Amino acid sequence: MKSEGQDEFQESATPSDADESFSTESSANDQYDTGEPITWNAEEYIHQDKGPVWFILFVLVVIGLVAVDFFFLKSWTFSALVIVMAIAVVVYSRRPPRTITYALSGSQGLYVGEKLHHFDEFKAFGLIQDGGHHSIMLIPTKRFSPGVSVYFPEEAGEQIVDMLGQRLPMENLKPDIIDVIVRKLRL
Repeated sequence: MKSEGQDEFQESATPSDADESFSTESSANDQYDTGEPITWNAEEYIHQDKGPVWFILFVLVVIGLVAVDFFFLKSWTFSALVIVMAIAVVVYSRRPPRTITYALSGSQGLYVGEKLHHFDEFKAFGLIQDGGHHSIMLIPTKRFSPGVSVYFPEEAGEQIVDMLGQRLPMENLKPDIIDVIVRKLRL
């Protein structure tokens, strides 16, 4: 036998149709919300010191390309392009990497500094180990968009991979030939 108070409690405990649709939408949005975002600081790229021998060899290659142009191609624009590219490479190689703050949120995406990369911009992710450094490569859904590479400390790796794995499939990635050449040349 039920009393009037129990009937009122059951009626108020049963969600109305409007409340039910709200809770369904809310749980769908919160499905990947794992609470606090994971934050860490890392350098934007791995800086490799270049000694005087590297710069001497680089200057010799530039002089060789300009000589080939002067004697065979006879195109001043090629020489100008080689010289401008050489200056850009020297300036870029002397610049120290910035330390960037990263934040990974289960519901929003990856913040690189102040820029947010939503999860729907990527189709998968993969891990790459570069010497003693660990990085994640986020593979974009758009065909000609560049991937986002993020270095992270080893102690935060498991949390980062778990959170990304909830939203994106993981692929086995290996450095492509361009990455291998860039590392060998210490660029």
